[in-house]
Amino acid sequence: MMRLAPLVLLILLLSGCNDDTAEQKEYIDRVQASATPYIDPIPEMMNFEHFPYQASELRSPFVAPQPEVIENRLVQIKNCLHPDPERMRDPLEKFPLDNLVMKGIIATNITTWALIKAADQGLYRVKEGQYMGLYHGEVVGVHSDRIELMELIPDGSGCWKERLTTVEMPEAGEMGASE
Repeated sequence: MMRLAPLVLLILLLSGCNDDTAEQKEYIDRVQASATPYIDPIPEMMNFEHFPYQASELRSPFVAPQPEVIENRLVQIKNCLHPDPERMRDPLEKFPLDNLVMKGIIATNITTWALIKAADQGLYRVKEGQYMGLYHGEVVGVHSDRIELMELIPDGSGCWKERLTTVEMPEAGEMGASE
């Protein structure tokens, strides 16, 4: 009886290996013939109403506003703190402070400069009395690990308020990871 089991199993396996797939083809043909595809109706066209463009004299919405333009539109109130509009701008005043990274210092007996890497990948040096950042940040102190700035922040009523801000040099581990 044990000898017949492998023989029966072999016969069953071989009987399932024939090329007769006529039943499957017939079933597929029946399903394809009975299926009707659903097509969505064509949507109705909406009427287009033309109107002329009348905002050509306004600022383009695709161009970011310039900080200088915003500052010029603020009303200057007399007898309160405001930046000097006649002052020449320093190169680092076109970058926000979060796009400026202190990389080190250079010092002589007289002056200490801070080395600043800007978003344009340029390396700049600043010393006390120069300006950086969008808010008229005057450098009031250059230290080995930070720069102190006195910024002028608009308060919305036409006056400006002073704010002490620092730009710190990243730690050595952070500098290696970001470059």
